Amino acid sequence: MKLVIHGKNIEITDSIREYVTQKVEKGVSHFQDLTLEVDVHLSVAKNPRNNLKQTAEVTIFANKTVIRAEESSENLYASIDLVSDKISRQLRKYKEKRLGQKTSTRAKTIEVVEEQPVVKDLIGSRSPELPKEVVRTKYFMMSPMTVEDALEQLQLVDHDFYMFRNSETGEINVIYERNHGGYGVLQPRNNGSTVNGKA
Repeated sequence: MKLVIHGKNIEITDSIREYVTQKVEKGVSHFQDLTLEVDVHLSVAKNPRNNLKQTAEVTIFANKTVIRAEESSENLYASIDLVSDKISRQLRKYKEKRLGQKTSTRAKTIEVVEEQPVVKDLIGSRSPELPKEVVRTKYFMMSPMTVEDALEQLQLVDHDFYMFRNSETGEINVIYERNHGGYGVLQPRNNGSTVNGKA
């Protein structure tokens, strides 16, 4: 297993590196067969008014799956403890789900939601623009997957949304957690084109 440790606004000392290695290896020890690489990002917020200023983020690359957890507290070592426990729980959940998929013979069902009309002009006279400062850029493999697989990935990466290439349409989609419960999927629609035979 490859372990990479990064620091932002903090020097990664030998004692911090040793503590992270010990805690993360303990957290993933029962999942060595799944884990290819573990990236750990430690950061300290510059803003002194931010109470939760010591953050530990762990990203695990496991067999074409990304599992991510993040925790913050007033103490970096406490954040490392919290994130190690959280990533261990997520790995256990992922492994149980994989085992369940292998032994399950039940038919999969997907709830069909009626399409709503799309507003043609969402931005009006405004021109689209990026934020003044891009603070982070991420690159990742985008293997084709079903909406159901993307939902599983969303739950594993601990984000509000997940971008994926839909294996049925070949298009880039975004699945997201709705504020009022449930999940939604954003799909591109070109002017005058149809989706699944519907205008």
